[in-house]
Amino acid sequence: MIRFGLIAVLLLATACGTSGPQGGGGSDGGTLHVWVLEDKLNETQQKAADEFNKTSPVKVVIDKFNPDSYPDKLRVSIGSPNAPDVFFNWGSGSIAPYVKAGELADLTPAFDADPALKSAFLPAVLDVGKIDGKYYGVPLRGMQPVILFYNKDVFGDAQPPKTWQDLLSLVDTFKAKGVTPFALGGATAWTELMWIEYLVDRYGGPDVFKRISNGEPGAWRDPAVLKSAQTVRDLVDRGAFGTNYASVDYNSHAAETLFAKGKAAMHLMGSWEFTNHMELQPDFARKGLGFAPFPAVDGGTGDPANVVGNPTNFFSVTAKSQHKDAAIQFLKTMMSDTYVQGLLDAGDVPVLGSVEPKLASTPNPEFARFQLDMVRKAPAFTLSWDQALSSAGAQTLHTTIQDLFNGKITPEQFVTNLEQVK
Repeated sequence: MIRFGLIAVLLLATACGTSGPQGGGGSDGGTLHVWVLEDKLNETQQKAADEFNKTSPVKVVIDKFNPDSYPDKLRVSIGSPNAPDVFFNWGSGSIAPYVKAGELADLTPAFDADPALKSAFLPAVLDVGKIDGKYYGVPLRGMQPVILFYNKDVFGDAQPPKTWQDLLSLVDTFKAKGVTPFALGGATAWTELMWIEYLVDRYGGPDVFKRISNGEPGAWRDPAVLKSAQTVRDLVDRGAFGTNYASVDYNSHAAETLFAKGKAAMHLMGSWEFTNHMELQPDFARKGLGFAPFPAVDGGTGDPANVVGNPTNFFSVTAKSQHKDAAIQFLKTMMSDTYVQGLLDAGDVPVLGSVEPKLASTPNPEFARFQLDMVRKAPAFTLSWDQALSSAGAQTLHTTIQDLFNGKITPEQFVTNLEQVK
């Protein structure tokens, strides 16, 4: 499974699927165009539109786009006569340019007028759709936190690490047994990014990356960034990822296979790891896959309960839409029992605080409850850096992180090379 966020930053564009709305934003009279990606939730989204259209004089039309071309298609369309009324996005940095250009509707009044709407969603997730203190997105699908997975058979009586010293001890233990401590698809750069994201958060808290993503001068020079780069090099030098990680391609499931077959003890990966194993190694997914939070680090000021990853995806409303009220009413269907069940049936864990009783119907209720509890207790949920930064910045970030892991640059050079990234 390739992350939508990764796809979003690779992109060159020719739209696939629909050609997009003609006169979207209401010029066709009574039509509300909603742009989404072509993915597993399209059926659920269409059912929500069909239900809404039974009673609304403004009719929702779902326009589906290929993920590869979608971000560029959106950039060209926003602000034009062909802009959608409502569109899929990743929150945070992915919509910040549109907010600054005045192209998005401020949804804060809608949340203020309907406290049940605001309180329905997990606060740490909802805040990813907030920019400059105002809400510009409503969560539309499940959470995707990055989780420390471990192989129960390899671990035996050992426990997943709670502290950094625990983690280092496990690295030494598994190395001595001839087992690679951590699977890592190092040929795919974003798999390495997760380590930096968590370490920076644990050492310095979420405000470190917040300052970076805001483009504050000197933000990359925060001591937490250098310390995290030094910690990565220590892990590499200790053999935490083995010796061949740079040639392991995540997209061909090589890292997952090493992990499932017991050749690696742990794997730091997004929650989609479970879905992938259910497709490729279902017995391992049900019986052998363990999961735990990322551990605390010595001397860190970040809360160990903080989470990084993909909080969720959002729907935002364009400022020029002639059907803003209808759009907001449609967005409230993201809370409906029918829509929530559609998410659950697709394997997503919705970002609603009230969803817990429904998790028994998921493929692995224990894992679903772990995710919900993890995110619900998180003081902060930081969006994956390559989704929060510009496309050009994300590409530089990927290259620089691979160079760090592969020993081509020092931790100090890592910081220097990233100072151009925004």
